[in-house]
Amino acid sequence: MASNGRGNRWRQEAMVWLPLVLCALLLAFADFSPGNPLITRTAAVALLMAAWWITGAIPLAATALLPVALFPVLGIMNAADAASNYVNDIIFLYIGGFLVALAMQRWNLHRRIALGMLLLCGTRPRALLAGFMLPTFFLSMFISNTATTMMMAPIALAVLADLEERGSAGVRGGFGVGLLLAIAYCASIGGTATLIGTPPNLSFARILEITFPEAPHISFAQWFVFGFPLAVSMAVLLWALISWMYARGVSEPFDRRVIAGQYRALGPWSFEQRAMLLAFGALGILWMTRSDVDLGALQVPGWSTLFEYPAYLRDGTVAIAVASILFLVPAPSEPGRRLLDWDTAKTLRWDIVLLYGGGFALANAFVTSGLSAWLGDGMSGLAGLPPVALVFTLCLGISLLTELTSNTATTEMALPILAALAVGIGVHPLLLMLPATLACSCAFMLPVATPPNAIVFGAGNLTIAQMARTGFLLNLAAVVLITALTFLLGPLVFGIGAGGGMPEWAVLSGGGH
Repeated sequence: MASNGRGNRWRQEAMVWLPLVLCALLLAFADFSPGNPLITRTAAVALLMAAWWITGAIPLAATALLPVALFPVLGIMNAADAASNYVNDIIFLYIGGFLVALAMQRWNLHRRIALGMLLLCGTRPRALLAGFMLPTFFLSMFISNTATTMMMAPIALAVLADLEERGSAGVRGGFGVGLLLAIAYCASIGGTATLIGTPPNLSFARILEITFPEAPHISFAQWFVFGFPLAVSMAVLLWALISWMYARGVSEPFDRRVIAGQYRALGPWSFEQRAMLLAFGALGILWMTRSDVDLGALQVPGWSTLFEYPAYLRDGTVAIAVASILFLVPAPSEPGRRLLDWDTAKTLRWDIVLLYGGGFALANAFVTSGLSAWLGDGMSGLAGLPPVALVFTLCLGISLLTELTSNTATTEMALPILAALAVGIGVHPLLLMLPATLACSCAFMLPVATPPNAIVFGAGNLTIAQMARTGFLLNLAAVVLITALTFLLGPLVFGIGAGGGMPEWAVLSGGGH
C-alpha cells in the first residue's frame, strides 16, 4: 500500500512538472514562426495550461491565473490587457444569473417547482421518469447543473425506497439505475438550452467576440432559439432510451403520497418564494425581449430601444440589475434580512469566474500574437473534407475528450483553435465553434466526466459499466443530433452557410488574424 501511495505521488508530481519542463524547452529552443517569437511563446503557455487543465495537476482556477503572470513577462500582452479579460459583460452575465439562482435556492423555490411538477405527472414508471426529467431539465436551464442534481437525486431515492418496500420488481437493478442516470444526463442536457445554463455556452459567446470583434453579439434570446429545440430533442431521446433500457421491468405505479408529503412539508407559499418567482420570471422575460426579434415579415423591437443608447445594454446588465434589486427587498420571515445577502452571494463559484477569465485571456493571446492565423494556415489542408463529416468528427472527438476533462476548460482550449481552423479552410466560424461548444456538454459515459454523473454514481447502486453503456449510446445520439441541427437551424438562427466562405463580419475582423 505504501509503495502504491508513493507511485501515485510520483505520478501527481510528474503531471505538475513535466508540462512545465516542456513549456520551458519550447520557449528556449523552438521557433514556430521566424520573425514572430510571440507565436511560440503563446503556444508554450497554451500547452502548459492545456496540460494542467486536462490532468487537473493543480486547481483549474489556479491554472487560469497563469496569463496574468506569464503574458507580461513573455511580452505577449501587457498586464492591464491580460487582467481585463477577467472582467467583462459575459462574466457579469454569469455572476448576475447565478446570484438569482442562489436566491431561489435559499428560499427553496427550486424545490417547490420540482415537487410541483412531479405531482402533475402520472404514477406509471414512464410517467414518473418524465416527471423527474421535466423539473431537472427546466431548473438546469437557469441554475447550476450540480445543484439541480443534488436536489433531485434524494427525491428520487425516496421514491425508489417506497417502491422497494412495496416489492416492485426490477426497481433496484433496473428502473432505479435508469431514473438516476436520467436525472444526471437531463441536468447536463437542460444546461445547453440557455446561454447561462452551462459555462461552455458563455465561453463560446465571449471567445467569439474576442476572436472576431466584428461578429454580431450572441444574445440570450438568440441562443435560446437554437439551444432550446436541441435540448428538448435530446431530452426526448434520453427519455426513450432510458424507458427502453430500464423501465420495461417495472409495471407497478409509485405511491403519490411520497411526493405529496414532501410538498406539504414545504408549507404554504411564503412572501419570499412569491417574490423570487416574480424576479425569476421577470429576468427570463427581460432576457428574451431585450433585443429586436426578427420573425421575417414581422419585426418586434426589443425594450432596449426605449433607451438612448440601446447598444450599451447587454444580458449581463439585466442579470446584475435584477440581482441588485434582490439585495434591497426585505424578507419578512427573517426580519432584518433581504431576499439576497452576501452570505448567500459569496457561495458563488468564483473559481468558475477565474476559469472564464483565463480562457478569455488565452483566446485573446491567440489572436494578438498571431498564433490563431498560424494555426489556421497550418490546418488549411482540411478544406477538402465534407462539412457534415468535419462537424460530426469534431463533435465526436470533443464529446470523448470532455469525458476526462472539465467541460469549461475543454471549451476554452478548443474554441480558439477551431476559430483558426475555420479561417484556414474558409468556412463560417460558427459551423465549427457552435457544435463543439454543445458537444462539450455531452459527457455521459464516466462518473468523473461531470458533477451530476458523480453525484448519482455515489448516491445509487450504479456500476461504471451501466453508466458507460448508456452514456455511449446517448453520446452517439447527441453527436448526430448536434450535427443535424447545426445544418438545419444554424442557417436560420446564426446565418451559418456550410458551403460558402466566411461571413462579412469574419473578414472585417481580419479573418481571426
